[in-house]
Amino acid sequence: MRLPAITRIFNLNDSNWGRGSGGGSGNEPPRRPQNDGRDNNNGGPPDLDELWRDFNRRLSGLFGRKPSGPPGGGNNGGGRFSPSSRGTGVGLLVVVVVVALLWLASGFFIVQEGQVAVITQFGKYKETTRAGFQWRLPYPIQSHETVNLSQLRTIEVGFRNTSRSKVLQESLMLTDDENIVDMQFVVQYRLKETGARDYLFNNRGPDEAVKQAAETAMREIVGKKKMDFVLYEGRTEVATEVAALMQQIMDLYRTGVLISTVAIQNAQPPEQVQAAFDDAVKAGQDRERQINEGQAYANDVVPRASGAASRLIQEAEAYRQRVVENAEGDAARFSQVLTEYKKAPQVTRDRLYLETMQQVYTNTSKVLVDTRNGSNLLYLPLDKLMQQVSQESAAGARSPSAAGGSSSVNVPPPLAGSVLPEAGRDALRSRDRNR
Repeated sequence: MRLPAITRIFNLNDSNWGRGSGGGSGNEPPRRPQNDGRDNNNGGPPDLDELWRDFNRRLSGLFGRKPSGPPGGGNNGGGRFSPSSRGTGVGLLVVVVVVALLWLASGFFIVQEGQVAVITQFGKYKETTRAGFQWRLPYPIQSHETVNLSQLRTIEVGFRNTSRSKVLQESLMLTDDENIVDMQFVVQYRLKETGARDYLFNNRGPDEAVKQAAETAMREIVGKKKMDFVLYEGRTEVATEVAALMQQIMDLYRTGVLISTVAIQNAQPPEQVQAAFDDAVKAGQDRERQINEGQAYANDVVPRASGAASRLIQEAEAYRQRVVENAEGDAARFSQVLTEYKKAPQVTRDRLYLETMQQVYTNTSKVLVDTRNGSNLLYLPLDKLMQQVSQESAAGARSPSAAGGSSSVNVPPPLAGSVLPEAGRDALRSRDRNR
C-alpha cells in the first residue's frame, strides 16, 4: 500500500463517514448501507457512534485487518479481523516516521535576548548558543539550559529584606582596634559574557559562593580598619575594597561572576553597647568642639597680638630714626653755625641772640611796652593781640616746617616806640603782680 492510499482512507471530505459504508481498507468499493427500517438518519448529519465505528474500521484496514462480519458491523462496530503483513508494515512505518519527526522537532528551542543556552551532550558541555531560534539533537542525546546574562542578581549579607531582620552570625565583625561592628550590606552581580559555562559547571552553588566570598572579603577589609573609620568617613572606601577583593575570589574560583556594586546599608556598634558608644561619640564631639573654639580664639588673638607687636616695633624704629636724624641735623647745623661764626663773630652773635629771644618771646604771654621815647597815650587791644599770637602759633605748629622737626614760629616783633602814661605803666605793673 502506498501513501496516497492512506490519504484516501482518512480523507475527511469523504461523504460516507458515519453512514455505515464499507471501504474501511481502501481496497473495497463502498457498500450501500442495508435498510433495516431506519433510513440512516434520513440524509441528515452523521451519527457520532457511526463516525467512531467508521474510524475503527478504516484504522483496522490500514493495519491489514479485515472484518469478518457484515459491513455495518452491528452495534458493536465489528467482529473478528484477519491480519495483513503488508498493511501492518506500512502502518508501523508511518508511526515510526511520525514519532521520529516529533522527536526531532523537540530539539527546537528559542533563546531570549540577553540570555544564552548551554548545550550538553550526554551530560558533558558541548557549546553555548546565543539569542534566537536554535536547534539541538533531541533528548537524551543533547539537552540545554538557559542562563540569563543581563539579570542583575542581589545578595543580602547580615539581614534579610529589612534592616530589622538581622542575621548576627553574618553581620558582627571585628575591627583592627579590637571593636565589634554590625555590618549590613548588599552585593549586586551579574554573569560575564563568557561565564555561563563556568557558572553552571565549575561550582555546585555559585550564588552561595558569592555570598560566602562577600562575607569573607568584608571581614578581611574591616579587620584592617579602625572602628571610627568603618563607621563614618571610610564607608565608600571599604565598599570599593570589598568589591575588588570579591572579584579576585570569583575569578580564582572561575565562577563566571562579575561583581557590580557593594553597598553598605548600615554600619553601627552592637545593640548591647549602643548607649555607651553614643556617650563616647558625644564626648568626642564635645572635645572636637572645644578644640575648634580654642583654635578660633587663638586665630583671633594671635594675629592681633602680632600686629600690635609689629606696630610697637615699627614705632620704636621710627622714634630711633627720628632722634638720630634730629641729632645729626642739629650737629650739622651747629657745624654750619660754627663755620659762619668764625667768619663773622659779631654778626653771628647778634643773630643768635635775636633768634633766641624770638623763641623765648614766642612762648610767653607778656607784652612789653617801651615808654622811653615819649609819653603819648596809646590804646592797646591786649586781648586781640594775645588771640592773634596764639592763632599764629597754632598755624605754625600745623605747617610743614613744624612737621619736619623745626620748631620756629614767626611772631610779630615786640612793640617799640610806644609811649604809655605813668598811670598806664602803674596799671601794667599791678596787673603783672596780680598774675
